[in-house]
Amino acid sequence: MAATLSDIRARAAAIQALALDVDGTLTDGRIYIGPQGEAMKAFSVRDGFGLTLLREAGLRLAIITARRSAIVEQRAAELGITTVIQGARDKLAALDSLCAELDLARDQVGFAGDDWTDLPAMMAAGFAAAVADAEPAVRARAHWVSTRPGGAGAIRDLAEFILDSRGALEAALARRTGPGAPHPA
Repeated sequence: MAATLSDIRARAAAIQALALDVDGTLTDGRIYIGPQGEAMKAFSVRDGFGLTLLREAGLRLAIITARRSAIVEQRAAELGITTVIQGARDKLAALDSLCAELDLARDQVGFAGDDWTDLPAMMAAGFAAAVADAEPAVRARAHWVSTRPGGAGAIRDLAEFILDSRGALEAALARRTGPGAPHPA
């Protein structure tokens, strides 16, 4: 039996932390490799702002990725994400390590991914999210699927869904549009 939207919102509202895959989730999945090795990944500023909104709302953020990349460390630092687990071939073990570090149960943590390697962690997490262009098996097992592809606003969608599920979306918007907020000329 498929979960109702109410059940999915309850799962999203219950998480205290969100772990994210990188390649294909925070990026479009392309990796540019130059003669010196990995040269570039493209990240969405909208996704970054969505993660900032989640952090401001009190969620703890983490990255769990199978690859190792200085670029990921740099982006995580820019976003204030202090827990970065790289080289995680077993993402479920990494999720369990994260839960122990944060003193949270699995059902208090969400996981967003796009490919089969993300499934063990997604299926163990309390809330599983996928990007629109995730592999079909991943989308089928996610509680929530973005309408946007990885690296193109999917995580911003996810952030707004989580905030809305927690009843915190309007307050986040009001902080930027209310009295004292900057307005365009």
